[in-house]
Amino acid sequence: MREKDIINVAVIAHVDAGKSTLVDALLQQSGVFKANEVLIEQVMDSNDLERERGITIYSKNCSIEYKGTKINIVDTPGHADFSSEVERIMKTVDTVVLLVDSSEGPMPQTRVVLEKSLQLGLRPILFINKIDKKDQRAEEVVDLSFDLFSDLGATDEQLDFPIIYGVAREGIAQLEMGANHTNLDSLFEVLLEHTAIYPDLSEEPLQMQVSTLGYDDYLGRLGTGRITKGTLRAGTQVKVSKRDGTVVTAKINKIFVNEGLSKVEKTEGFAGDIVTFSGISHISIGETVCSPEHVEAMEMIEIERPTLSMNFLVNNSPFVGRSGKLVTSRQLRARLLKELETNVGLEVEDIVGVEGYKVNGRGELHLSILLESMRREGYELSVSKPEVLFTNIDGVKHEPFEKVTISAPDEFIGSVISQLNQRKGTMHSMITDNKYTKVEYVVPTRGIIGYRSEFINTTRGRGTLERSFDSYLPFAGIIEQRRNGVYIAKEKGKTMAYSLFHLSDRARMCVAASTEVYAGMIIGLNSRANDLVVNPCKNKNLTNVRSSGTDEALKLADPLTFTLEEALEFIETDELVEITPGDIRLRKSILDEKDRKRYNKETKWADKLESN
Repeated sequence: MREKDIINVAVIAHVDAGKSTLVDALLQQSGVFKANEVLIEQVMDSNDLERERGITIYSKNCSIEYKGTKINIVDTPGHADFSSEVERIMKTVDTVVLLVDSSEGPMPQTRVVLEKSLQLGLRPILFINKIDKKDQRAEEVVDLSFDLFSDLGATDEQLDFPIIYGVAREGIAQLEMGANHTNLDSLFEVLLEHTAIYPDLSEEPLQMQVSTLGYDDYLGRLGTGRITKGTLRAGTQVKVSKRDGTVVTAKINKIFVNEGLSKVEKTEGFAGDIVTFSGISHISIGETVCSPEHVEAMEMIEIERPTLSMNFLVNNSPFVGRSGKLVTSRQLRARLLKELETNVGLEVEDIVGVEGYKVNGRGELHLSILLESMRREGYELSVSKPEVLFTNIDGVKHEPFEKVTISAPDEFIGSVISQLNQRKGTMHSMITDNKYTKVEYVVPTRGIIGYRSEFINTTRGRGTLERSFDSYLPFAGIIEQRRNGVYIAKEKGKTMAYSLFHLSDRARMCVAASTEVYAGMIIGLNSRANDLVVNPCKNKNLTNVRSSGTDEALKLADPLTFTLEEALEFIETDELVEITPGDIRLRKSILDEKDRKRYNKETKWADKLESN
C-alpha cells in the first residue's frame, strides 16, 4: 500500500509562454527549496543548450507535496520539433495545465499540445499567464481558447475547464481578474479539486509502460514511466512485452522516484507514481513491464514520423581534425546510435557508397540541437541542406505542410504575403490591430526552409514568425528559390584585407581578414545569381614607388556571420555546412573547381535527357 495520494500533472504551452517559470514558482511555494538556498531561474532547464536558447528541449520530472498529496510535475518542450517528447508524456499524467499568454493568445504549438491531451481524454486547466502586461486581453484570450477547444473536438466535460489568471514570474494565481492574490494557492486548490486522485492499485499484478529513456554511465539504460497498477520492486524479475509482440524475462536493478528536484533511490514504487528503473538494457519506448505471472501489454505509444532529413557526412575538408578529435565514420555512427537510445523522434539510415548517414528528424531545430550537442562533444562533420520527406497516401505524393503565424507592421505585411504566396502558401486568416497585422498561413515545409532570414530583412526585424507542423497534404509543385550566388575561394591560404576590400564591392563577405580558407570554401554572398571563384589570398604588389594615398588604411565591413540554424537554411543542395568545435564553415560539396564544372555539366545533360 502506498503512503500518499498521487496526482500527475504536465505543464504544456507554446514556446516562451512561461512553463518553466511556473514550475519554478510551484517548487518554491511548496517548500522544495531551503530558506538559505540560492534560487536559479528555470531550474528544470538543466541542459546547457536549454539555458542558452531559453527553451525546454527535454521533458523532465519533479515532485512537490501539497496537503498530504504528492504531485508529480512534468515540464514539457514548447517547440513543435520536440512534440515527440510531449506525445509520450501525455500517457503518464492525469491532467495538464495549459499556459496561454494573455496578449498573444493561442499559438500554433498551443494547438498541437492541446490536441494530444484532448485525444487522450484529459481535462485541461487553462492558465492565462502574464496578466500584468500592458497589452493583455485576458478575457478575449479565454474566448479564443474556448474556440480552440471546440475546434479540436473537445467533449462537454473537457469544455468545462477551470480558468486561472496569473503571473508565473511573480508566483501569482487567481480565479478572477480583479483579485489581488500573492501566491499560487488557487492553482494548488484547483489541481486537487479538478483532478481525481490516481486509484491505489498497488495490490494488483504489475503493469507499467515506459514513456522516457535515459542513460547513466554506471547504471546503463534507464526507463521512466508511470506504474499503471501493481508494485515495482528492486531486484525482482519481470516480463517485458516488446514492440514486436514478443515477451522476454528481465530483472529490475534499481528504482528511483522523484522527491523535489532529486531522484531518490527506493526499494519499491507504487501504482500511480512516476518511477525510473535500471537493469533492462534493451528496454524501449512504449514497451510494457509486467509481473511474470500476469503479462498484459498496454497499447503501444505511436510516435509521429519525421518530416525532415539531412545527410551527416564525414568531414573531408583540408582542415579536418584541427579542432575536433572525433572525425571518423565509426565514431559518427556510434554517436548517432547512442542518440537513438533516448531520442525516439530520430531515424538513422546508411547512405550507400558514401561515408555518412541520412538522419531524419521532426524539424530543423530538432536536428540542429543534435548537431550542436555533437559539436560541443568534439565531433567534426559536414551536413547537407535539409530536405523534406515525401510520402505516398492512396497513391498520391504528399509532403509536410506547416502552420505559420506571422505578426508584422502593416507597412511590411504586403511584401510578406507576396513572399508566402510565391512559396505556395495558403492564407487562413488575417487580423489587423494597433498598426500590426497577424496572418495565419499553411505553407509547404519546403517553402518555409530558409525563409526566416528573408522575413527578418523584409520586416526590418520588427516581425515575429512562429511555425509548427500541420499535416501531410498533396505535393504543391515546384517552388522557385531565388538565392544569389556565392564567392568561392580559389586556393588555400590566409585572406588578405586588400583582396577582401576589392571583392566586397559586389559581394557581402562572410570571412574576416587573416582567416584561413581552402579551395571550395564559400567566403561571400554574390550580388548576382551566379557563383564566382575568386582569390581572397592575393595581396597588393609591393613597388619602390611611393605616392600620397597609396598606403591608405583599408576599412572592411563586418563579415556576415551564421549561427548553425542560419547556415543550414542558407546553403543550397550542392553545398555543405562544415561543423567543428571551433568553427562553422560553408563549402561546396565538390571542392575542386574542375570537378565541380564537370559534375554540373553531366547533371545538366542528364536532366535534358530525362525531360526528353
